[in-house]
Amino acid sequence: MIEIEKKFKLNQEEKERLLIGADFLGEKIFTDVYFDTADFTLTKNDIWLRRRGNSLELKLPIYQAEKKEATQYQEITGEEKIREIFAVAPVLDFENDIKVFGYEAFCKLKTVRKEHLKSGFIIDFDKTTSDIQGEQDFNYQIVEIELLVENINEILSANKKIEKFAKINNLKFERIRGKVAEYLSQKRPKHFKALVEAGVVEVASRA
Repeated sequence: MIEIEKKFKLNQEEKERLLIGADFLGEKIFTDVYFDTADFTLTKNDIWLRRRGNSLELKLPIYQAEKKEATQYQEITGEEKIREIFAVAPVLDFENDIKVFGYEAFCKLKTVRKEHLKSGFIIDFDKTTSDIQGEQDFNYQIVEIELLVENINEILSANKKIEKFAKINNLKFERIRGKVAEYLSQKRPKHFKALVEAGVVEVASRA
């Protein structure tokens, strides 16, 4: 599956308006641990390797147009598949095995997610904090509107659908950082600078 999403920073009035007619699907609490090398080999290429709970996930960027209207990633899940991609043989557990190749955890984020469904769109209200001791001041909230498609030919259509849905709900379009990029901007400036220089994030983005 390919995930197409758009991020928003909403005030309380906008949140309430967006939730009119939406079905509440439930609340999830999860912790993400992200991995990369000391020279940011993965993230400088907009590739994100993480462990969410007990599940390994790899997010690979999909570029179909010069300007993306929404964040577009192919998601690969499962340790076996990800070991094949990284050519990492099972010796110990995955995290210890990738250390041999220079991969270390660079952030650990806890998210409380309230998920809703409206007009076929998944709407996630996320509140994210750092799960690293001494970083309790990191607190970031965003809203994501998401569609899942099965192949690359559906990306443009999904982008347009998200854009139309946002306009119908009077949402403002801005460049919004994801939770990891915002964390790096506040807590890991060297890493964040490398991503800006690589064109993965924009220094002027808000969030």
